[in-house]
Amino acid sequence: MEFLPTLWFILIAVLWIGYLVLDGFDLGVGMLMKGWARNESQRRVLLNSIGPVWDGNEVWLITAAGATFAAFPHWYASMFAGLYLPLTLALLALILRGVSIEYRGKSHSQRARTCWDWCMAGGSFAAAFSIGVMLALTSTGLPLDEHGDRVGGPLAWFNGWAVLGGLAVVGVSLAMGWAFLSLKTLGAPREAGNRHLRRYLPVYLLPAALWAIGVIIRYPKAASFGMIVLAVAGMVISWVASTKRKEGLTFAGMVIFVALGIGAIFTSMYPNVLPSTIDEAFNLTITSASSSDYTLSIMAIVTAIFLPLVLAYSAWSYWTFRRRVGEQHIPESAVVTPV
Repeated sequence: MEFLPTLWFILIAVLWIGYLVLDGFDLGVGMLMKGWARNESQRRVLLNSIGPVWDGNEVWLITAAGATFAAFPHWYASMFAGLYLPLTLALLALILRGVSIEYRGKSHSQRARTCWDWCMAGGSFAAAFSIGVMLALTSTGLPLDEHGDRVGGPLAWFNGWAVLGGLAVVGVSLAMGWAFLSLKTLGAPREAGNRHLRRYLPVYLLPAALWAIGVIIRYPKAASFGMIVLAVAGMVISWVASTKRKEGLTFAGMVIFVALGIGAIFTSMYPNVLPSTIDEAFNLTITSASSSDYTLSIMAIVTAIFLPLVLAYSAWSYWTFRRRVGEQHIPESAVVTPV
């Protein structure tokens, strides 16, 4: 296989891993705005925990989509055209979620804040589920013909893999959200994070494990089996650490699970980027779907220059806002709702 298409396939996998780890936890926190928080102080703690970083985390999604468009235009065209409905739902959900974060703090009535809380939780759930649908079907295939066009009606993509992938990203996001809250907050959210992970972590991650194992069985590779074993080890580390209240290790174990689990899926897919469920001869591969070597070379040079800067800025942001937040840090004026 050619070097540059393979390099960009790996880079796109890394971008998706970065997105699922970083935006995963704030999607999970968003769902917990109504799934767990019971009063205004708790909801403000949850919002403040992700406030400095949530919009920067979504850049990973934009970058992953943009890199796919530039490096593998045929992959981009077939995937987004074939999955137009879940893509539209994901975009609308992300917009709704972003608007709810911005406008909730400007609302002066409990009714308005409750409405925005539901928008936050619902938008986070819908975004996570829709993105999971798209990723799962990218790894398991769409009904594509020899031209890379989807065959069938607007719901031809809907199947068990789509549901499993949606549940997988929702579950991973909730687990990452709890792990982040246990690491970043004080008081009730921290205690709840440790308690939920200790009790339910395998349940949260079961759909993701089934998705990864299903893809590996379908496209078996020795490296993928090794990665999935290490991913399970990361889950065990996170689970055990949560019982001992070692929150940093808990979060690190979750990162290992997500990174190696997604890595195993992409490794199994290779050299395919989008399989066809009609005929394997119609599979899109890294060579048939990629841009020219010149384009990929220019992109590699630009990435080598700017990616370290982006990573350095992200690391600085997380370091700057590394301190825990708790209800004692919420000013009374932000908790008491004016009449």
